[in-house]
Amino acid sequence: MYFLYSLLLGASLIFGWPFWLLKVLRRRGYIRSLPQRFGRVPRRLRDRRPSIWVHAVSVGEVMAVAGLVEELRKRFPELRVLVSTTTPTGQKVARQTFGEASVFYFPLDFQFAVRRWLAALRPKLVVLVESEFWPNFLRLVEGAGVRTVVVNARVSDRSFPRYLRYKGMMRRILWGIDLFLAQSHEDARRLVSMGARPRHVVVTGNLKFDVKLQAELPIVAALRADFQRANAGPVLVCGSTAEGEERPLLRAFKGVLEEYPRAVMVLAPRHPQRFERVARLVSAPGLKLWRRSRWKSGESIGGGVLLLDSLGELSAAYGLGDVAFVGGSLVRRGGHNILEAAQHGIAILVGPHTENFRDIINLFRQAK
Repeated sequence: MYFLYSLLLGASLIFGWPFWLLKVLRRRGYIRSLPQRFGRVPRRLRDRRPSIWVHAVSVGEVMAVAGLVEELRKRFPELRVLVSTTTPTGQKVARQTFGEASVFYFPLDFQFAVRRWLAALRPKLVVLVESEFWPNFLRLVEGAGVRTVVVNARVSDRSFPRYLRYKGMMRRILWGIDLFLAQSHEDARRLVSMGARPRHVVVTGNLKFDVKLQAELPIVAALRADFQRANAGPVLVCGSTAEGEERPLLRAFKGVLEEYPRAVMVLAPRHPQRFERVARLVSAPGLKLWRRSRWKSGESIGGGVLLLDSLGELSAAYGLGDVAFVGGSLVRRGGHNILEAAQHGIAILVGPHTENFRDIINLFRQAK
């Protein structure tokens, strides 16, 4: 099974080179990550002390495990607590949160790459966030005698049928994991259906409820002051928007401007590579556009769109809003975390596709 999987993985890399080339060209940060993804361990991480390896895919997972990483460092001062990510945006936030010396890119699931990282980090424990089930990685971790736990474990509606289709393979993979801490009873049921050992699955709730409210950033305080000076409002913060969502949101906002000419939309696309495209979308219908990257304190904003073309500021920026729209929910992406907006006590709008956060959404609906 593992030989065939590795063969297919290698073939996808070789024959899919146009896709990878396009990805590298579109995301400049991606090319810098390639050496680490192929097993090159930076000198700063070549420490003979053993470690705890925490893998958080992107920004949401990084923020979710911030408290856990802090607690692990307190409880196990003799171990290094190191954090890997998959996405460049997750890498940037992780470096800001945990320090560059403790953060790296997760290797591609080739045995040679994984072995190099295991040899360098010497982990005593591997902590995976949500649903990172990489066959070669988990087999090599188990073979090295390293304990593995999946925290905030969940199985999305989209992934579940696919996992069941390969239940035989998934059973082998999941049996090597020592503990699953599931977000909900439904996630626990799905994990067991996929092949996890029932006694190794425990429901502990969603770590994202434990995320602390981010301290107000200077940029947010400056924007709030400028909004007040310009008598701008109401403010609609549209966060983590995906391809296909900005057009209807901008059409709706034009309707808002007819009744509230000083209204402001703070628009934060999910992926940095889309910032330029979204800027053009805003300008096309003649809407006023300000870009966070070019905005200077004292510049009047009102009656238009502020494009939040930055990283790590959305959570605090929700505090500017009277209403928040949380993206990935008008299109079939499964939605994004509404708790970042909810922490500021503002009204929240979502589209119909919220499968990734179904339990949180249901709790909010039940509480009205």
